[in-house]
Amino acid sequence: MLLFLCCHPALSPASQIALTLRAVGGLTTAEIARAFLVPEATMTRRITRAKQTVKDSGVPFGMPADAERAARLDAVLHALYLIFNEGYATTSGPHLQRADLTAEAIRLTRVVHRLLPADGEVTGLLALMLLTDARRAARTGPDGLPVPMAEQDRSLWDADRIAEGVALVSAALPHGETGAYQLQAAIAAVHDEARSADETDWPQITALYEVLLQVSDTPVVRLNHVVALAMVHGPRAGLARLDRLAADGLVVDDHRLPSVRAHLLEMAGDRAGAREAFTLAAHRATSLPQQRYLNARAARLG
Repeated sequence: MLLFLCCHPALSPASQIALTLRAVGGLTTAEIARAFLVPEATMTRRITRAKQTVKDSGVPFGMPADAERAARLDAVLHALYLIFNEGYATTSGPHLQRADLTAEAIRLTRVVHRLLPADGEVTGLLALMLLTDARRAARTGPDGLPVPMAEQDRSLWDADRIAEGVALVSAALPHGETGAYQLQAAIAAVHDEARSADETDWPQITALYEVLLQVSDTPVVRLNHVVALAMVHGPRAGLARLDRLAADGLVVDDHRLPSVRAHLLEMAGDRAGAREAFTLAAHRATSLPQQRYLNARAARLG
């Protein structure tokens, strides 16, 4: 089904993914737009044009030829990745996460992995999902607000999922070219294997992000790299790198940029600056639990 939806020859890969997210993931246009870091109006136009292109082309959906299958598989994996991300951290609504979306993304990725067990990126994506979803029970408090990883009760983490994810990524990494999903899974494994936040191997995570940047230089990866750098070299080093990242138009209006800035300023002892950044992040956040959490952090600093 996924390969079928992602294989219309008249559509660009981005358009294929957007239509797949609507058809398979059930995501709204607003959620898809936030996944692509574009305005909702822009995504509405893209989806409308894509549907019209399919209609005008007269070409039915169909499985790709063998020569095209690798490129089409990339679109499938990206669609699954975005479905999982929306379930892991919903971008709107009253809840922080949607277990139905993460479960469906994992189920579909398991199907692809059964069909392509030797594909390193399929294995890496499944490992990444399992290692990330393993923390789900500890990610929210009784009030429904997010709990930062450093403050989570790690006894609530799913040990079976961690073990399966670590085994998958360990098997995939030594074979063939290392892709973005394998590297992200390796980073997640380092987090999950630390017995406490203080024991997290941040130098190794920083090194993995530097390799990941060579494979997938995206604004979100750069932002996560900033956090890792700050944990190794101190908040001021992270803030200096963050100032350069702030010029990137893809994240300038996203809540994650001021949220990271707020955490680093708080680490550096600048309470007033951190309070202002948390307030700005809350204003930009579209998820209600995120808004409440960020406003609470700002109020605490007041």
